[in-house]
Amino acid sequence: MSVFKYKVLDEDKKAISGLVDAPNESMASEILADKGLFILSLQKESESSANNLLNYFNKVKPKDLVIFSRQFSVLISANVAIVQSLKILIEQTTNIKLKIVVSTIADDVDGGAKLSEALGKYPEHFSNFYTSVIRSGETSGKLDEVLDYLADEMEKDYDMASKIKGAMIYPAFILCGMTAVGILMMVYVMPKLTDVMVETNAELPISTKILIATSHFLINYWWILILILIGGFFAARYFLKTEKGREIYSYIKLHAPVFGNLFQKIYLVRFTRSMHTLIVGGVTIVESLKISAEVVDNDTYRKLIEETAKEVEDGSPLSVVFLSSPEIPRMVSQMLSVGEKTGRLDVILDKITDFYGREINNIVANLMVLMEPIIMVVMGIGVGIMVAAVIMPMYSMANAM
Repeated sequence: MSVFKYKVLDEDKKAISGLVDAPNESMASEILADKGLFILSLQKESESSANNLLNYFNKVKPKDLVIFSRQFSVLISANVAIVQSLKILIEQTTNIKLKIVVSTIADDVDGGAKLSEALGKYPEHFSNFYTSVIRSGETSGKLDEVLDYLADEMEKDYDMASKIKGAMIYPAFILCGMTAVGILMMVYVMPKLTDVMVETNAELPISTKILIATSHFLINYWWILILILIGGFFAARYFLKTEKGREIYSYIKLHAPVFGNLFQKIYLVRFTRSMHTLIVGGVTIVESLKISAEVVDNDTYRKLIEETAKEVEDGSPLSVVFLSSPEIPRMVSQMLSVGEKTGRLDVILDKITDFYGREINNIVANLMVLMEPIIMVVMGIGVGIMVAAVIMPMYSMANAM
């Protein structure tokens, strides 16, 4: 999102200037034109590093959208007008970025635009999935029900993501702590011990030699390590932006030991939950598949779902592609086939979502239980190697005396 500085004439032919937030210049012009303003000049503001930093810390998080959606659904259910609801939410929203976005959306809707169209101008905040569900509610005249359902589904998705992130905090903290302690040992403790060993001119074990070389590298060439890490980070980012990079990363995530099974179930839940929400909202199966392919956020599943959408457009059953794919459990394909034949696809999708949602919770719970002993074993092995590398030469020197 960019900021554009404008100078316009209002309905009274009075010149006014200000700033507008929009994805591009044409969208900024459209926003101003929708308000009945005649544009005299429109120029993109150069963003300072301070503004970029402010935007980074004020970026709209999933939790902000969950709260916004829930409050919006409550207001609409209470028969408060859409524009009035949005203006109330401007005051209720604590995130500065979202406050600006909602303010612009309120102005657009007040100017005659549909809510889905106004939301669609901010795809970085309101996904295609979000705007499609809202559009279906506008078409069916059940915006309050759709908003309430959308809020429920977003809360479920947010809760699942929070549980997974929470399970990863403990091992990540321990790993960072172990790395920090290891570096401190190598830089400050090991040199003093190894100096004594080297002075004896005794034959050192290979483990001790590796430890001395590592310590020497960290003390004298630490900047090379930093350059390698920075270079690796940017190289990985560039690689993941390529189609081949995304394919490889998606494959690795699905076939990684221990976590591969968890990722597979997470993507399945994203797909079935999105499909269920869209179908209940009145979106067609083909359109639901195309939108769900974006929501899944995995190249392997995205291509699979897009292929399924093409098959359905050609008149084939929904489960044809899924049945031949090793990435989709056979139970899912069979249940989708049953749901399609009975006309209860929405119910079947809900059942699959609940089943795999519980599976994810069980896997995460088991990982949290297993993580502590695994970390203790890894720490023990690391400490044992370091101690052995130091003690063995000292023991040899003591015997030689």
